[in-house]
Amino acid sequence: MKTKNIILYLMALLITCSCQDMFEPADENNRQEDAMYEESKYAAGLLMYGYSRLPYSTSTETDVATDDAVTNNTNSNFLNMATGTWAADNNPMSQWDKCKDGIQYLNKFLTIVDKVKWAPSAASKQQMFIDRQKGEAYGLRALLYYYLLQAHGGYADDNILYGVPLLTTPEDGSSDFNQPRALFSDCVKLCFADCDSAMKYLPMDYVDVAYDDIPAKYKELGAEITGYNLVFGTRSRGLMSGKIAEAIKAQVALLAASPAFRDQSGVTSEEAAVLCANVLKRIGGLDGFDATGNIWYKNKTKLEPSASEMPEILWRADRSKDASQERENFPPTLYGNGRVNPSQNLVDAFPMRSGRPITDPNSGYDPNNPYANRDLRLDDNILYNGTTFRKTVIITGTYPNENDESLDNINYGNTSTRTGYYLKKLLRDDVNPLGSSLVEQQHIYPRIRYTEIFLAYAEAANDAWGPKADPKGIGFTAYDVIKAIRERAKLGTDEYGLPLPDGDSYLEECAADQAKMTELIRNERRIELCFENKRFWDMRRWQMPLNEKVQGMRVDRDENGVLKYTVIDVEERKYDSSYQWYGPIPKGEVLKWSNLKQNKGWQSKTK
Repeated sequence: MKTKNIILYLMALLITCSCQDMFEPADENNRQEDAMYEESKYAAGLLMYGYSRLPYSTSTETDVATDDAVTNNTNSNFLNMATGTWAADNNPMSQWDKCKDGIQYLNKFLTIVDKVKWAPSAASKQQMFIDRQKGEAYGLRALLYYYLLQAHGGYADDNILYGVPLLTTPEDGSSDFNQPRALFSDCVKLCFADCDSAMKYLPMDYVDVAYDDIPAKYKELGAEITGYNLVFGTRSRGLMSGKIAEAIKAQVALLAASPAFRDQSGVTSEEAAVLCANVLKRIGGLDGFDATGNIWYKNKTKLEPSASEMPEILWRADRSKDASQERENFPPTLYGNGRVNPSQNLVDAFPMRSGRPITDPNSGYDPNNPYANRDLRLDDNILYNGTTFRKTVIITGTYPNENDESLDNINYGNTSTRTGYYLKKLLRDDVNPLGSSLVEQQHIYPRIRYTEIFLAYAEAANDAWGPKADPKGIGFTAYDVIKAIRERAKLGTDEYGLPLPDGDSYLEECAADQAKMTELIRNERRIELCFENKRFWDMRRWQMPLNEKVQGMRVDRDENGVLKYTVIDVEERKYDSSYQWYGPIPKGEVLKWSNLKQNKGWQSKTK
């Protein structure tokens, strides 16, 4: 059963009633709340609205507002934001309206879920539907609050760390909308409680079971195998589950334990590490680490609808057959718009094949041959000058390709790269975006990957206990996780994949120094999750400098065919780290409601 199809079908039922109708139905459409009790599909529409507000993107968007990339789309809101227009009344990163709308509908659903006739003829099915959908609602509410905290949590002028107004009951026409922001720590507590409630009501995963595996409370109500599997079986995959709620709780904990929030969040790195470990233990810890998880988008057989689930992906959106990502990001010679241009800053973050950063004097990096002997993940993620892709040599330099074409050259046209690089990650090489010979293929868009949780554990565990300590008996350390990730990337090996004499010596150096390990973990997260809309939030929760100039690579060729590589400045970033580690509350909301405090520094920052 496709989650997307469920949402589309049930959302259609809501077309007959507007948001206003929830509070005061119009005369010509005067269905009252009682109608929900008799019409389960009408009631389920409220829950599906919560799903429709999920804040996940299916394309690379926010990375172009970070040091990882720029865009050649001059109309991009994220480009404008990064170059000086970010304001309380001009915020492309805002989650305020979308998430608050979803929470309103979920709160309403939670008030009626126990009263709806989901399965009037069977007490067991009735209770199972109540439990599953109640658990879904709690999990979704926690997720929406998490995104609100990430986008809008921050310090006001009183130096108190605030989250957002906490609403756990639906608002109506008689509600007091002038609500103050709750403490960030109290928002975290609600997220934790909602995740715990979700895990209480939901199975950890949706699988078909035998009769003996049906929980006792449903057996006592007369549950049969067909009924149980109808509600909790494989046909419900894609919906909020216990394991997803557990992962959301871990994400909330990592955010709260990060440098930008930890002083007043009430969550320690130790607590975050344990919560991340709980998620990973369900797949056997490092025994469940997917050896090809970093290139799931290349596993074409697994992308097909008939394929089994990928071990790398904890939660995903539905598969979709399209060519939109490729149309937006292929180089122009491959009929793409070349929108996302990776930065030299990111390219420099990829180490040498030995595992050493290119700044290390012992790395062997050659600025006159900058892509030789580099981390294999560079080739997986980025198209650089001279790369062959779809049987085409991509020339991003200042000279034409073998067909005397210059379309892919740096700054050649409005669909050409500005940095000397094109995006490769997430794109399928068997797609043709050209309308006259269009070839679309299946894509999967992960919402939560296990690699993300492994990296979250490594970050929190290193911060709490150091690189190799395991005082909680978890069974693996921050060092163990980073070693597995780097071994998957074949760092510390030669061109044939054989171990170098000293192995991954740089990892061993970092393992002896907690601060160096922190830097390494952050760099591995940057590489592994690049172009997945994580970097913007990571930079802020780590309180990193935001104004690093975005650079690119100009490649010239002389009359003898010798290439010259020159690092160039591409885009100035105009952020202010004194307050922009924390996003603003929408200006219109602050003007309307006197109890709503703005985050420090944003009061005078308007478009």
